[in-house]
Amino acid sequence: MEKDILEIEAGVFNALAHPMRLMILEKLRDGACCVCKIIPYVGGEQSNVSHHLAILRNASIVRSEKHGLEVWYEVVNPRIFKLIDIVDDCIVENLSKSKDILRILAKERK
Repeated sequence: MEKDILEIEAGVFNALAHPMRLMILEKLRDGACCVCKIIPYVGGEQSNVSHHLAILRNASIVRSEKHGLEVWYEVVNPRIFKLIDIVDDCIVENLSKSKDILRILAKERK
């Protein structure tokens, strides 16, 4: 695989690698949203939320558009949610397997 593509991929994964950015994306899952609605949803300060939005924008995950005095954000490609959902499914599956293993170990110790 091309090194340039790998760097772009790493940039996208890096942009996703923060709880607040994931929370921002969850807010945008239902569609475009004004930053004034994102801030209370994530519970962050305006400057911090803007910083995280800039990271998502620089990774081409979201785009912004000015509507009068408001700045609206939307996800560039909704398939990013499939990626997040796959990761969530893997986490749930791994936790389920871990619980099964713990049950087996507990039975063996009795």
